[in-house]
Amino acid sequence: MELKNRLDRHYDLDWLRVIAIVILLFFHTGMMFVSWGWHIKNSETSEVFESIMIWLHQWRMPLLLFISGAGTHIALGFRSPLEYVKERNKRLLIPLIFGMLVIVPPQIYYEKIANFSSYLNFYPTVFQFVPYPKGSFSWHHLWFIIYLLVYSIGALPILLWLRKTQAQKFLRKLVILSSKKGGILLWVIPIVISQSILRPIFVEETHALINDWAYFTFYFLFFLFGYIAFSCNTLWLQLKEQRRFNLVASSVMLAVFYLIYFIPYKLPVHFDFPWMIAKVLVAWFWVVTFIGYGQQYLKFNNELLKYANEAIYPFYILHQTVIIAIGYYVIKWNTGILVKYSVVVTLTFLVCLISYEFFIKRFAISRLLFGMKPLTKEVKTTYQLSGSNA
Repeated sequence: MELKNRLDRHYDLDWLRVIAIVILLFFHTGMMFVSWGWHIKNSETSEVFESIMIWLHQWRMPLLLFISGAGTHIALGFRSPLEYVKERNKRLLIPLIFGMLVIVPPQIYYEKIANFSSYLNFYPTVFQFVPYPKGSFSWHHLWFIIYLLVYSIGALPILLWLRKTQAQKFLRKLVILSSKKGGILLWVIPIVISQSILRPIFVEETHALINDWAYFTFYFLFFLFGYIAFSCNTLWLQLKEQRRFNLVASSVMLAVFYLIYFIPYKLPVHFDFPWMIAKVLVAWFWVVTFIGYGQQYLKFNNELLKYANEAIYPFYILHQTVIIAIGYYVIKWNTGILVKYSVVVTLTFLVCLISYEFFIKRFAISRLLFGMKPLTKEVKTTYQLSGSNA
């Protein structure tokens, strides 16, 4: 059993992270056009959008948490525990605070715009620190950052133990289990058990950290399993070697998932156990499938990845606010859903790209606020030259 070489660069994880966050652009734009509750809504909704998004919703954030777990293993390999905690706070806590005070408020404003004469009239309500929805203080889509911060630091004793020789016996048993076809799929059992216990009590996914224990645990297990899987080469390569089997299993489970979804399956109780199981299995099966195929086909670097890898975090922080600010006006147009959707996606992408290129990446303070690494002297000189040439 070979432990990971901390000097290895895993471009497949970079690509999957970029792809998963870009999917959020399409997903959150689609939220205006489906029947699920959201901050602003189009008058007409689409069942086609909803049927696609219900699948995307199961694995998009679990995939990001799994990748984050693997990335956490890399981060701990380069830093002492104290340096790691400082780095996590710098990369996560600062952008979270900035986001809650600057990035998220426009989302709440557009949702409650009828109650205010202007944004200047609305903005002071943020500093009343009354939690949303009653007030204007929230982390909205930045819930991922606070959850990741809590996982990264709160679980540090477990993460450090998994790097010690005492953990090798546990990892060897896991390798034996996972070496059999379908063995990695069995990792889902703790997730199923936790959700079977917690979701009847904490039914709604609130992203509120407190009283969101079902989904807090759900996402934490994806984060932890990503860390564990990445911790040794044998486990990680098994995801690649079993990718075809996992794809077949994922496809079969997806068929069952849609069977339950399209054939109205209503029990005379609020909590629908088979539907919950189907969602959990789809999430785990597709995450490990994507990781396996990522290892096979995405282990390469190019200029696009270099650019996207740096830009994707600011893009994530900005995207939902831009979607809502643009979407608020576009959904009033007298035109079809596809036109509105395409316009919002295109304009949001361009606004986020321009914001990153000209207002975020070139300045030390904006890089700090958006969780980016500090400017090196070489990069700073490059930006200055490109600016002068423009």
